[in-house]
This record gives sequence, structure tokens and C-alpha cells, in this order.
Amino acid sequence: MNSEKIDQLYNYVQERCLWQFFSRSWDRQENIDGIFKTATDLLTGHPPAKETPQDRLFYADAKIMVQDFKQRFPWIEEAGPAQIRELIEGVKVRLVEIAITKSQNHELNHTLY
Repeated sequence: MNSEKIDQLYNYVQERCLWQFFSRSWDRQENIDGIFKTATDLLTGHPPAKETPQDRLFYADAKIMVQDFKQRFPWIEEAGPAQIRELIEGVKVRLVEIAITKSQNHELNHTLY
């Protein structure tokens, strides 16, 4: 059940979110972590951090993603906080694996950048 839902959310992110393709691995990781944490906060009713410019950037991207999740996948609003955290973590793990760990873009970790 959750695997199918993770697939749906992952496919959406792969298709619509360019922040996963920043030019360095640390930058990709930072975006993935920050945006998914903020999205989890929004989906579970917790106020997201908005103190720093980086927090506000994560918030802007997460807000759009969460709105689309709710519109495209109505089942997400019926999920409890534990299930939402599990789903988001599943998407995040898969995204890190594809966009960072298994990426064949050698510039991601180039020392001169």
C-alpha cells in the first residue's frame, strides 16, 4: 500500500521539481532535506521554520509541492502524521539514491567547484 503511494509522490517530484537537480551533491542534499522537512511539517500541521532566507526558500518550494500533493493525491489528507512521515521519508530515500548516490554526473563531487 505505501509503496504505491511512495511511487506516486516520487513520480510527481521527478516530473515537476527542479530543485533536486542542483549542481553539487551537497546542494542537492540540502534542498531535498530542507524541502521534505518543510513539506512534512505542512502536511502534519506543524508550523514550518521561516526565520532565514533558506528556510523561506524551502517553504516556498514545499508549499507548492504540498498543494499539488493534496490536489493530485487526495488520500494524503486522510493519512495520519506517522504515515505521512513514512511516505515522505520513502520518497526522500529514493530521491537521494537516484539524484545523488547513483548519479553518474561526476561534477557533483568535483573538488574545484
